[in-house]
Amino acid sequence: MKIFINGEIRDIPEVINLFELLAHLSLPQQRIAVELNESVVRRKDWHITKINDTDKIEIIHFVGGG
Repeated sequence: MKIFINGEIRDIPEVINLFELLAHLSLPQQRIAVELNESVVRRKDWHITKINDTDKIEIIHFVGGG
């Protein structure tokens, strides 16, 4: 299945949810926000949010500083 992550085409396993996708990409669960097809997905919904072919996902990393 092909999806777009931050504007790049990526191949991922079939039938995967957002939580599994983040693990597949080895991304930390903390300090990130995820947008799926232009809608923000709440962290509590990551386990139930299925990823479909050609979905567009934006992953934003929060960085502290001062």
